[in-house]
Amino acid sequence: MRIVCVGGGPAGLYFAVSTKLRNPAHDVTVIERDPPGATYGWGVVYWDNLLDVFFRNDPPSARRIRSQSTLWQEQRISVAGAGAAYLAGYGFSMQRAVLLDILARRAIELGVRISYRQEVDDPSSYADADLVVAADGANSRVRQGGGNPFGTRVTTGRNPYIWLGTDRFFDTFAFDFERTPAGWIWCHAYPSSAGLSTCIVECTGRTWEGLGFDERGDADTLRELEKIFAEPLDGHGLISQCRGRTARWQRFTEISNERWYHDNVVLLGDAAHTTHFTLGSGTALAIVDAVMLAQILDDNDDDLPAALQSFDARGRLALRPVQAAARTSMTWFEQADRHLDQVGDRVRDRDGDVQGGDVESSRDGDRGAVSFAYAMAGRHGPQPPWRYRVHRATQVPAVRRAMRGLHTGGRWCLARRRGEPAPARPERPERAAR
Repeated sequence: MRIVCVGGGPAGLYFAVSTKLRNPAHDVTVIERDPPGATYGWGVVYWDNLLDVFFRNDPPSARRIRSQSTLWQEQRISVAGAGAAYLAGYGFSMQRAVLLDILARRAIELGVRISYRQEVDDPSSYADADLVVAADGANSRVRQGGGNPFGTRVTTGRNPYIWLGTDRFFDTFAFDFERTPAGWIWCHAYPSSAGLSTCIVECTGRTWEGLGFDERGDADTLRELEKIFAEPLDGHGLISQCRGRTARWQRFTEISNERWYHDNVVLLGDAAHTTHFTLGSGTALAIVDAVMLAQILDDNDDDLPAALQSFDARGRLALRPVQAAARTSMTWFEQADRHLDQVGDRVRDRDGDVQGGDVESSRDGDRGAVSFAYAMAGRHGPQPPWRYRVHRATQVPAVRRAMRGLHTGGRWCLARRRGEPAPARPERPERAAR
């Protein structure tokens, strides 16, 4: 089968790898409009479930990905004037550019041709291909060509956000919420690589305009954001340039499609669906798409229409709850000011009773950053009453240390099961932020 894959992101490259692993006789070409190494964005996050997929599907590339990934432990949520709270757990992150380089090298090892600096606007350019895979992102030109055969729906979120980097290294997944005269603004930060972290800044449209970001230039925007987030940045700076591209404010675009294929063209990754970045599952979904399509094609190697129909039905069914959760998460953050204002008002009301705004030390356990963090963690639906008591207990330093120890043990067992190489030195959970 001759397969042309348009787009050299995680979805396109990993599909090429997965297809050649299953049938080396397939003729697979990946076409990418950017030069090698050019990618927008800093780091990507993932969890153990994606590592399981990587190691089951292709151990050589999985080992390279894991070796270039950074482990982070806990989520730290700090609210201006109301202290900090913690959510248990851990995850992995790595630079997007490094991930793409690993996947591209692996694809070439397996015999995939990668053509860089080549634009594709119309899949008819490859009429001789048996299958055209549109993996060219949320703004897919292939998907948008020739009317709307996929039944595409585009919904734009309300909150402006900007994807930045910083030379401060975070060893946790950190959320910081700051109050300004124009309203609340917050950042999501996590490690990308040694010495660098990703920092996504988000706020409501009203705050964005009130702070003048609709009129500020790039340098002025960075200076203002560094001033606002001076405490979490701890004297470090923000970085806008990534592989030659300057970060821009944008609003999240949710893509959904009634069909993921038309004739011999199939959508993959962000071209088929997007999920809000607060869910942190975009890369994982792209990889799962790639493996699923490659496996279904292999199972139906003599019936391409049946394979595409099966991928469409199974893929959309699996995505439905994930996209619903992502939509809920996006909506919650669009209304975060309401929750934050309640915390801020309580801090001001108690300013004479609680020194330094340490709301967590008061006898009222339903106030401050701890209850805000609980609301944020439970934003996908109602929680049983006991869960809040557990959340309160995990704020105690001794309990947090114990939880990190349990997670380290569990992670070690998972790593041995899937064949990860032993780390050069033991990972120490006590290094997580206190």
